[in-house]
Amino acid sequence: MKNKKFWVSLIALILAGIMVLGIIFMIIPTPASAKSSSEIKDQIAEMEKENEDLQNQIDDLKNQQSSNLSEIKQIVKQRNLVDQQVGLLHAQINNMNQQIAAFNVLLADQQEDLSEAEQRLKELNEKNKERIRAMEEDGALSYWSVLFQANSFSDLLDRLNMVEEIAASDQRRLKEMSEAAKEVEEAQQAMVAEREELRKSKEALAATQAELAVKTAEAEELLRQLIAKGDEYKQLELEMEEELEKLELEIGKMEVELDEALYREYMATATIAGGFDPGDNAVAGIGGTLVTDAGGIQWMVPCDYIKVSSPFGWRIHPVYKDWRHHNGVDLGAYCLMKDDGTTESPIYATRSGVVIASKFNSSSGWYVTIDHLDGFRSSYLHMCCKPFVEEGDFVVAGQSLGCIGNTGTSTNDHLHFGIYWQGNPVNPMNYIG
Repeated sequence: MKNKKFWVSLIALILAGIMVLGIIFMIIPTPASAKSSSEIKDQIAEMEKENEDLQNQIDDLKNQQSSNLSEIKQIVKQRNLVDQQVGLLHAQINNMNQQIAAFNVLLADQQEDLSEAEQRLKELNEKNKERIRAMEEDGALSYWSVLFQANSFSDLLDRLNMVEEIAASDQRRLKEMSEAAKEVEEAQQAMVAEREELRKSKEALAATQAELAVKTAEAEELLRQLIAKGDEYKQLELEMEEELEKLELEIGKMEVELDEALYREYMATATIAGGFDPGDNAVAGIGGTLVTDAGGIQWMVPCDYIKVSSPFGWRIHPVYKDWRHHNGVDLGAYCLMKDDGTTESPIYATRSGVVIASKFNSSSGWYVTIDHLDGFRSSYLHMCCKPFVEEGDFVVAGQSLGCIGNTGTSTNDHLHFGIYWQGNPVNPMNYIG
């Protein structure tokens, strides 16, 4: 009889275990193709490394663009200098044209002076020739013969004066011929010198024009290459930024996939490892008790509470004294925080999930919100001090989040506990009651 009872109890226990496992597997879908969290982490690490490499390449491109822009600015400065030189060259050209015009005027004046000097020289030559012809026609006429033909001393003096005048006249004529010849020679030399100087100036001007033309062409070609290179850098940067954006989106998707994998893995063990007997779900007001809702999902009672001090729904607000909707339930309890930071009135995570809020505000006080990654969220308000978890943490069902308190807009120690489905508040007692 005892053996029969033993086997009946054993079979019942096995059936109960199968049912519990069935419920768990219904709650946590684990397709055969699902990746493990470690595999997803490795993929995310590889993608983040690729992301970092892309970002480094973009930074390098930006540095190259900055260097290229500096070169462009330098070329523009050089081009400005060339333009200034061109302006000076134009001024030199104008000055040269003025010199040419002045030289042409001077040349005309010198040509006139030269013509007059040549005419005087020609006249003097003619007079000299006449003098020579006269002397030849008179025979061997000489100054001495003129003097020896004098009849008296006074006639001698007269003849002597005449000879001196003739000699002086010859000397003057010779001097005038010499000066005229010198003027002609100096005028010719001046014209030759000015022509040579003008020729050299024109050659220097032509060389400067050629040099500036080469510099301008080089600057324009280099500027064109730099602009083309800048356009190429910009296009590469745009392409890399697009690739980086796609990669970041993929990393975001992989992080969601990682959260789901972690959720599956933790949910596969967390509720069983918690040591809570599913049969205890009939016990109300005991923190950590598991309750299965109508959809087969298990929820933990978030704290030990004395009573539901304010239900879900419309009510007169205890502080503001107006009629408003209460988006959760107030679970009456006492704050039992110790001096060493531990608590005997902990608040438990009702299910596993990711902490999306862990902060303080004037209305909710210290509070925590958990995203359970299946459309449900839960909130825990009015904690007595800073929560034990931080935003981004993955928590398991039954993990301590903080301590019962009275912070924010509150009249006494309690836990405001809320559940949201697809962003809309629902009555928490339908899940933990």
